[in-house]
Amino acid sequence: MARIGVISISDGRDYVHGGIADFIGRTEDKLATRLTEAGHEVVRGSSPVSSNTLATSVAREIAAADVDLTVLHYAVWAFPHFTMLAAGAIDGPLLLLSNIDPVQPGMVGMLAAGGALDQIGRAHTRLWGDPDSPELISSIGVHASAAAAVASLRGATFGRIGGRPMGMNTAVANTDQWQRLFGIDVEEIDQWEIVRRAELADTGEKVTAREWLERHANVHYDGKKLTPELLERQIGSYMAMRELIDEWNLDFTGIKGQPELTQYFATMDIAEAFLNDPYDWNGPKEPHVCATEADMDGALTMQLFKHIAGTPVLFADVRHYHGDRDIWDLCNSGQHATWYAARSSDPAENLARVHLYPEVFFFPAGGASVHHLAAPGEMTLGRLTRKDGAYRMQLMLGSFETYDEETNKALMNQSTPEWPHAFARLDAPADVFLSRFGANHIHAIPGDHRATIRAACSLLGVTLDEFTRG
Repeated sequence: MARIGVISISDGRDYVHGGIADFIGRTEDKLATRLTEAGHEVVRGSSPVSSNTLATSVAREIAAADVDLTVLHYAVWAFPHFTMLAAGAIDGPLLLLSNIDPVQPGMVGMLAAGGALDQIGRAHTRLWGDPDSPELISSIGVHASAAAAVASLRGATFGRIGGRPMGMNTAVANTDQWQRLFGIDVEEIDQWEIVRRAELADTGEKVTAREWLERHANVHYDGKKLTPELLERQIGSYMAMRELIDEWNLDFTGIKGQPELTQYFATMDIAEAFLNDPYDWNGPKEPHVCATEADMDGALTMQLFKHIAGTPVLFADVRHYHGDRDIWDLCNSGQHATWYAARSSDPAENLARVHLYPEVFFFPAGGASVHHLAAPGEMTLGRLTRKDGAYRMQLMLGSFETYDEETNKALMNQSTPEWPHAFARLDAPADVFLSRFGANHIHAIPGDHRATIRAACSLLGVTLDEFTRG
């Protein structure tokens, strides 16, 4: 939920304002109540704006409250220059909201104010309706949540552990562009820090974590590519990442992994899966976005999606298209948070469906591959990609599906069964998707969050590229 500022704009004539002040107050009361009931925190202006001095002072109050979105509320006809003065004192996103009362011309006030903002190029959103309308409150919430998610990016630090993986250009972004567009700094850290710190990590916690995984997940040791010692090395890598995150104040991260760590140390599958999870062997925690192959735009997408959905975000390769079923196998070594196995608040329920298999021949250093099949349900899928240097959000609705055990196994066996899988039905024809999608990695969150993502893209100045069968 978001922190929303509300400023009611009024008529500048004293005798008119005196006659409508109670009506403005009652309408604002109802708006604030409905927004609070929807779970938002509402910060109200100290009084309706009926003069130029109040326009500036009330706006400064709201700006100082560090709100995610400011709603300029038009219950009546309002002098447009009050809006211009208020907007000048507010740096954040603006939403102009009009009532639909036939007696009081709030809609006229909103249009006059919005036109004035258009003339100076000040971006804003407009909505109208009765505060008792759940649809209106939901729409305000969508824009407020988008504003909160966008604001969460500014001032953040991305920890890039290692460089470009295997020549993957789509995994590397321009740090100047990130700072200019998103306000994000990038801290470059060598992978040696994982190796060094993993070896120094607390032995007792490594053992505790290994035993926790052995109790709750299905561990398949083979004595070669997966041993208790290798699993503890992977756990140590997770602990090393936790240290780096804390010491460098990293908001989200990515680990190169291939080929150095996967050939000579261990895979980062355990570290990546449990960083993205809302729990580990120590109990509940905040999911920390960590992208495999140090995929910068992938991590950026995940960080935005996480703040919008409030859940872990799935990361996967677009591995295979099963044309006979019109489904995609989204599969990538280790990156799926184990939460996706059942999407349960109980870690044991998720981990009961997780198998730790010995790594495959791609990764000679060995370790555990974190295998599971993502639970079914509606999903929002997408990714920030770049075309000719400009960012676009490639976005679509879809769903994850599962089938009977024999079919699930047969489909997974066609690619790499040891890795995590999600069978996805996308709202996009295969030929359109494969012709347009700008990366090999894709990301997903449960539910339909397209409206909030659209609003976030508008705030970021990012082009929206939606896929649909319509």
